[in-house]
Amino acid sequence: MNINKYFVIDFDSTFTKVEAFDALAEISLRDHPEFEERKKQIAEITNQGMDGSISFRDSLEIRVKLLSPNRRHLEELVTVLRTLVSESFKRNKEFFLRYADNIYIISNGFHAFIDPIVTEYGIKPENILANRFQFDAHGNVTGFDTNNPLSSNNGKVESLKRLNLPGDVYVIGDGYTDYEIKHAGLANKFYAFTENVERERVLNNADHIAPSLDEFLYLNKLNTVISYPKNRINVLLLENVHPSAMEAFKNEGFNVEVYPAGLDEDELCEKIKNISVLGIRSKTMVSKRVLENANRLMTIGAFCIGTNQIDLKEATRRGIAVFNAPYSNTRSVVELVIGEIIILIRKIADKSASMHLGKWDKSATGSFEIRGKKIGILGYGNIGSQLSVLAESMGMNVFYYDREEKLALGNATKCKSLRELLESVDILSLHIDGRKENTNLISHREFGWMKKGIIFLNLSRGHVVDIAALKENILSEKVAGCSIDVFPHEPKSNKEEFVSELRGLPNTLLTPHIGGSTLEAQENIAQFVSGKFLDYINTGSTSISVNFPNITLPTLENAHRLIHIHSNVPGILAKINQILAVNGINIAGQYLKTNEQIGYVITDINKEYNKELITELRAIEHTIKFRVLY
Repeated sequence: MNINKYFVIDFDSTFTKVEAFDALAEISLRDHPEFEERKKQIAEITNQGMDGSISFRDSLEIRVKLLSPNRRHLEELVTVLRTLVSESFKRNKEFFLRYADNIYIISNGFHAFIDPIVTEYGIKPENILANRFQFDAHGNVTGFDTNNPLSSNNGKVESLKRLNLPGDVYVIGDGYTDYEIKHAGLANKFYAFTENVERERVLNNADHIAPSLDEFLYLNKLNTVISYPKNRINVLLLENVHPSAMEAFKNEGFNVEVYPAGLDEDELCEKIKNISVLGIRSKTMVSKRVLENANRLMTIGAFCIGTNQIDLKEATRRGIAVFNAPYSNTRSVVELVIGEIIILIRKIADKSASMHLGKWDKSATGSFEIRGKKIGILGYGNIGSQLSVLAESMGMNVFYYDREEKLALGNATKCKSLRELLESVDILSLHIDGRKENTNLISHREFGWMKKGIIFLNLSRGHVVDIAALKENILSEKVAGCSIDVFPHEPKSNKEEFVSELRGLPNTLLTPHIGGSTLEAQENIAQFVSGKFLDYINTGSTSISVNFPNITLPTLENAHRLIHIHSNVPGILAKINQILAVNGINIAGQYLKTNEQIGYVITDINKEYNKELITELRAIEHTIKFRVLY
């Protein structure tokens, strides 16, 4: 770095996520009878000082008097502020340590709570410019040093003039007083820091907008812990994914766009061109054509159980890791199944509809208990097996069939064939995946095997049931009760009309694909899938990926991580290591795993590398994707 570059950084809402006086008010005034009133006054006085209605000196004096802090309050404030350092500052601690001589903190706040925070990041005490409190013998704040220019209007400008830094000056801050340093000709560039707060007047005057410290370091080629700022990584979340997923990405500094509905193929082909992380649910089809347009896509997350809506083979061929949530909504689906079985076997839906029309039909005809009934579960995976346990606990006799060998839970009976299952049970619940081979798995022949009066439920995938055949069997009363949550063709959004042959049929429950749609399930799914996304992006871990070799990796410290995805052919690892050896690179750790299509190599190196090394690794034949993690 040019030793004549200096970095001047604001404290409130820049180095920390909050205004220190706001946090101090919560501490020093919490037991005050005028707590809310004083907080409001402090906010008003702050704004008046910022817009020039009163002088900054008057604003500061009034606020300090309203706060009436003691040393113990300030000590507590420091404890709070330590937990509120901006995320991008925390992950770039090495920057502060490396360039400590050239970094200055400038603030209209006070040394008492600024120094303990920033010195932990390597900032030199003599490089901290701030106000100083005055105390009485009991530790109460009685005022402040009025000779300090930072206690007056234009204080930051005056302080920088006195410093007279002999080189280029770059200012990072969120407030207009930070911009004034540049406006006064004392700085080369002003970066508006927006990780915590955005002020339109500040943005309009900035040379650059820095959504994080990562962006500033990237622009000035000062990166120390990341290879690319996260605010430049675009995340697209479709289909009303739970807000906690968006929050998880935003907290990490990513640029997040949320769209409430699904997108058709043409729309997604256009939208995905600059997207690195895609989050979908069950309606959005990620086809080969979509992936051909996904030039920057690193990973796809299905915020649901199934991944049949994604062309996994093509995603793998392109080095795109896919994650899903195989366990997060199982309980919600199973509870709905149990509830619907009871409603159907008692004909509750039809009785309720009749009563809304004014008809009173009190009768036990056609109504039964579920205890002692034989329930058939087609598909004994995460949902089917949990349904098995709950159904048995309610007194039902459980039978199941799965193409794969699955261990029976409790007293469940495994059937040898689909026909054996269908001929045996009083109730049938489908929990199979959406692979193409399962299209119309239940059709005229299969309904013919079932008992007359069967209760039929499908909460798996819409295309596994022949809808015309189902309608025919409902009308003939072969199916006495039916519940369908998934359909071959579903509306893209809540604004579209739902069209189906099943509308209006007797004792038929139709639900809009909500089997896993409980607040608990959606939040669990959002946290689980976004967690897998972040593990993959931050560490390279592919645990529970549906298409990548599964590797769980430790967080790396004091080293660099290189990630190489390639076609699964012999000799790639040897070529990687040969290039590293020629460049004099020592390997701190290395991980390799393969599946039928790809190989996944993670190499940790403990020294600096040059661009030629990266170019050589990318040029290895059969390389699909290569990235430097940090």
